Amino acid sequence: MTEATAADSGDGNSFSARLFEGEKFLSEEDVYVSLTYDELDAKAMMDRVKSPKAGAVVLFAGCTRDSFAGETVTHLAYSSYPPLALRTLQKIARSIREKHELVAIAITHRLGKVDIGEESILIAVSSAHRQAAWKAGEECLEEVKEKVEVWKEEWFADGGVWRANRDGQAGVRV
Repeated sequence: MTEATAADSGDGNSFSARLFEGEKFLSEEDVYVSLTYDELDAKAMMDRVKSPKAGAVVLFAGCTRDSFAGETVTHLAYSSYPPLALRTLQKIARSIREKHELVAIAITHRLGKVDIGEESILIAVSSAHRQAAWKAGEECLEEVKEKVEVWKEEWFADGGVWRANRDGQAGVRV
């Protein structure tokens, strides 16, 4: 497919059409980043970072919750410019891996419609010790939300709101 276009989700809300099928990824030794429209697989992500050198594996799963600021959320929709977003994810992963002396790191972000209870991001890290893994996972998430070229629409019964990919930052009604 070419450029993203609006597509009907079946409930009157729009979300971005798929730009690709399967998973787009960048991979190098001990660093894996990807984007996909498919449901995320936590076990596969953990398997990507497991190693005999690692005494700790930490997995963060960011899920779509059913409300925001007292309003009922129906779903989220993420869009992206994949070539740039993948390079930014890779840069973040490399930096986090080096800073926290990780054994490995893997990040995958979901695109398109993400229903309530489904994961929109998985971050898996492994390290020799747990403290580095905990810190690295948290720092990685904050950097992804701040820097990666992924944009979020939060959908409510009465329409959607574009948000920065940060919790609580106001957006524009659609």
